[in-house]
Amino acid sequence: MVLGRSVQGRAITAVHFDAPHARVRVVLVGCIHGDEPAGIAITRAVDGMTPASDMDLWVIDDLNPDGVAAGTRQNARGVDLNRNFPLAWHATGHRGDPEFPGAAPLSEPETRAAFDLLNRLQPTVTIWYHQHQNLVDESGGDVAIERRYADLVGLSLRRLTRYAGSATGWQNATMSRRTTAFVVELPAGQLSSASAARYARAVLQLL
Repeated sequence: MVLGRSVQGRAITAVHFDAPHARVRVVLVGCIHGDEPAGIAITRAVDGMTPASDMDLWVIDDLNPDGVAAGTRQNARGVDLNRNFPLAWHATGHRGDPEFPGAAPLSEPETRAAFDLLNRLQPTVTIWYHQHQNLVDESGGDVAIERRYADLVGLSLRRLTRYAGSATGWQNATMSRRTTAFVVELPAGQLSSASAARYARAVLQLL
């Protein structure tokens, strides 16, 4: 389904594996920074798998299609989407700076598409794929869930800097106690199909 459109009009889509009697709801975001696209291989691998009948699963391959097309971290207006969420947002820098947060919180259509969906779903777990640090970030949610995913995929768990306007910071601070949003920092470069499948299977095993 189409969640919204990018600045340049590209569709932002999600695949929904509906489970009417779901115990948990999981959202995956393959890419938010356009120059960190390796997670798209994971979300596409998940698209070909069958989740457990008690998992309601939403899969967003690419939240920043303009950035992916241009090979840039930011969207087509030069905004870092992962600094554009409302929690602790503050104006800094200039358009085109690597971490420019935009003119206002939720100023970008891509951010609003994710914000609206996540607010509506209130997911149990949201996983955001980034690059290139090769670890799972202790992002402020349930550390047991973060550690389990790290163990399943063979990565270390470390706490990275928490930035104003980040998606995971906003989710973990403002949603219900059931919500855990965390970042998976993939290695540099493209993932092999075997690696993408390993990360995808870990999603289905996580809860």
